[in-house]
Amino acid sequence: MSDLMGIAWLFILLAINAFFVAGEFAVMSARRSQIEPLADEGNKRAKVALFAMEHVSIMLAVCQLGITVCSLLILNISEPALHHLLGVPMMALGMPVEVADTAAFLIALVLVTFLHVTFGEMVPKNISVSVADKAVMLLAMPLVGVSKVLKPIISMLNGAANMFLKLFGVEPQDEVTSSYTAAEVRSIIDTSSQEGTLENKHALRLTKALEFSTVSAASCMVKVDKLFTLEWGQTTAREFEKKVGKTGYSRMLITREDVPVGYWHVKDVMLIDDAHSTAPLRDLPLHPLGVVKQDTEIEEALESMRQEGNHLSAVVNEAGATIGVLFLEDIIEVLVGEISDSTQKRHAPPSSQQGN
Repeated sequence: MSDLMGIAWLFILLAINAFFVAGEFAVMSARRSQIEPLADEGNKRAKVALFAMEHVSIMLAVCQLGITVCSLLILNISEPALHHLLGVPMMALGMPVEVADTAAFLIALVLVTFLHVTFGEMVPKNISVSVADKAVMLLAMPLVGVSKVLKPIISMLNGAANMFLKLFGVEPQDEVTSSYTAAEVRSIIDTSSQEGTLENKHALRLTKALEFSTVSAASCMVKVDKLFTLEWGQTTAREFEKKVGKTGYSRMLITREDVPVGYWHVKDVMLIDDAHSTAPLRDLPLHPLGVVKQDTEIEEALESMRQEGNHLSAVVNEAGATIGVLFLEDIIEVLVGEISDSTQKRHAPPSSQQGN
């Protein structure tokens, strides 16, 4: 092979090496959440990209094999050709053969190393990481094609690597992990808010959503001594209406010996005619309260209330005693902030949101 062909192969091998490097980082860096919607729409490239991301172990084996082969060929074909091209003119200028040969070797080694690291490794890596989603859409199809052609070799190499991993107690992964931790998402929100790409009100809601699961039922309940209540067996429809008119709340807790046992909604009492408005409401069915423990995460409490269809739940301590009531509205306010209601009286305690 002539020296000029060796130089030509240098650029060809650098391009192939760059392809495998870019493919490796694209498969590792791409976000599944960005590719799946395109695949669902029928995009063929997106479907192949998902396949590559779901078989990351195979794809990495293909890339590593390609990078290794390209590096060895550059070392054995292109570097000697460049070495010879530089050595001949040096000797023609009168340099001793040993000096010219050593100088040509060092120059060829530095030049090939620079080209290989810069254009064969760093440039494609940085491009691929910067636009990972686009890169995987572009590179996944030829990468998967190469993996099918080299399947016997790749399967052998991948199997050997997995065997050694298991010897060290490491479980091989076939699918890339592209999720973010809560801390990473919080950092993204803070950065986006500071840069002005995310409005403060939206940033606040997202931050509250991240903190949602860390809030307990006890931290956002209304304590028993701050509740607006009516006593079972003693309350009339007229008294109920007065209490509703005074507080502005549409649901009123009913207690027995100061313990909440259920509630009535204003719509329940509206059905009672005037002739019975002064009689105790002993026959009016109570809406039951759900029950949650004080250390229950608010997310679990919300799911429990949703399944049971409750708007209110009693919060109990370790001994089973009711220490407060959790209102659906208060849970929502953990997420979205204070909810204003024109029916709520201004003088009502802000901590007692009794389900307007």
